Amino acid sequence: MKILVAIKRVVDFNVNIHIKPDGSGIETDGVKMSMNPFDEIAVEQAVQFKENGEANEIVVTSIGSLKCSDTLRTALAMGADRGVHVETNSHLEPLCIAKTLHAVAVQEMPDLILLGKQAIDDDANQVPQMLSTLLQWGQGTFVSKLDIIDGMAKVVREIDGGLQTLQISLPCVISTDLRLNKPRFVTLPNLMKAKKKPIETVSLESLGIDPTPRLDILTTSAPAPRQAGQIVNSVDELVDRLRHEAKVI
Repeated sequence: MKILVAIKRVVDFNVNIHIKPDGSGIETDGVKMSMNPFDEIAVEQAVQFKENGEANEIVVTSIGSLKCSDTLRTALAMGADRGVHVETNSHLEPLCIAKTLHAVAVQEMPDLILLGKQAIDDDANQVPQMLSTLLQWGQGTFVSKLDIIDGMAKVVREIDGGLQTLQISLPCVISTDLRLNKPRFVTLPNLMKAKKKPIETVSLESLGIDPTPRLDILTTSAPAPRQAGQIVNSVDELVDRLRHEAKVI
């Protein structure tokens, strides 16, 4: 089984986000970047499949600037075999990303595509579903458990009412949730070994992708600061404030 894993370089989840003075987006200059946590879970699942003998090759791909190669090296250090870097400095919307991954998938012909359910920078949660539609493959989203049995993907996904179990024919697209696994720690020796693993660089133009955006970001603003809480002396005072000040009852 050949697995393709899509990963994204995002602002590290420990970083406090700051809005640019002109409101055009968030500050990324001099900010620590890392692999999207949900994508890291996808890489870990692929590596576990390979360690169990269920997969024989793991290809990781990332779309973005030259610095995305660092993120790919991290995935290679986790256990992936090779990388495909689609280099571009354009800001890509989810549909464009899905089309790019579709083009990569057509070239690689994987049996399984894994990617995080969403990226923590835009929280769009659209690429897995769009990619599945473009490929005309089955999909399992928000997956918290995944097994490959007799050429079928058995997935457990979280829904509002509890858990749903699906069986999907390969090839298929799977988006990973937090409870699927705990990604391994990347050691320095493995990072050094990853430098010897190949990364192929291609351009959007060579894949026939048009990066022209369909949406315009008008402004970006930070959420309103939280107000300090208040201590009340009785239940009656609490009810009175909720009714006349907060006006929620």
